[in-house]
Amino acid sequence: MSSSDERFSVTVLGLGPMGRALAGAFLDAGVRTTVWNRTPGKEGDLGARGAVLAASAEEAVAASPLTVICLVNYDATDSVLRQPAVADALKGRTVVNLSADVPERARDTGRWAAEHGIGYLDGAIMTPTPSIGTPAGVFLHSGPEALYGEHRRVLDALGGVHTHLGEDVGRAAAYDIALLDIFWTSMTGYVHALAVARAEGISARELAPFAQGIGAILPPLFEEWAGDVDGGSYSGEGNPLTSAVSTMTHVVHAAEAHGIDASVMRAAEALALRAVDRGFGADGFTRVTQVLDRPWQARP
Repeated sequence: MSSSDERFSVTVLGLGPMGRALAGAFLDAGVRTTVWNRTPGKEGDLGARGAVLAASAEEAVAASPLTVICLVNYDATDSVLRQPAVADALKGRTVVNLSADVPERARDTGRWAAEHGIGYLDGAIMTPTPSIGTPAGVFLHSGPEALYGEHRRVLDALGGVHTHLGEDVGRAAAYDIALLDIFWTSMTGYVHALAVARAEGISARELAPFAQGIGAILPPLFEEWAGDVDGGSYSGEGNPLTSAVSTMTHVVHAAEAHGIDASVMRAAEALALRAVDRGFGADGFTRVTQVLDRPWQARP
């Protein structure tokens, strides 16, 4: 990749740990990289590695046809991008927003960008900072496919797997929210399990290999349950909701016997009981998705 070709230059706004990793990956790939951060002094060694340190956000975005912004949320990105001088400098250029927020905020930013003559792609980074610039990185993108294709070669410099999810600019954020839901509810369950195990004299390291065994069960279940939900079968042949509720109740009782907050499992138990109360007791746990979507709907 020739850094002398303006098409292969990029601006990175936001130099937290992830922003620095993004800028570093671009530099390592030979992309001419301009950087800027709201708080000066966060660039670390990027200048010594060849990055151009811009004095202002408008100077930074004017330096490249493509700007990648990575801040804590869209309140932060709005405070930068929607400054009149920055918006004027971005006209005719493209922004890829890799900050995290909800789908509607992404769509709102897409509408704002279109009104100001700015190309806009939204995105999500699904892997931690050390994965950036390596084959382990996973990036999701959404927005105009032609615009994505135009900048794909520069984005590929970040390494990993890049997936364009469709023209709806909010789609990457929607995937991100759903996947974060899986991650944080799973990790909350894990730390709760560690607390219960510790109360029973089982160390976290003793439990860990068996927890990994539970984790190994999940991928095929993800696929099977996706088919259940999309096909509307909600099969309870292997484990009906009535049986699932019984095991959840055991966890609640064991935790509370040790004075451990069982609100995490109580929440899961309450959802399952809601489905049972509405006549879905013989169905599988996937039926809870319908109860969540339409809590007023009884079984036909």
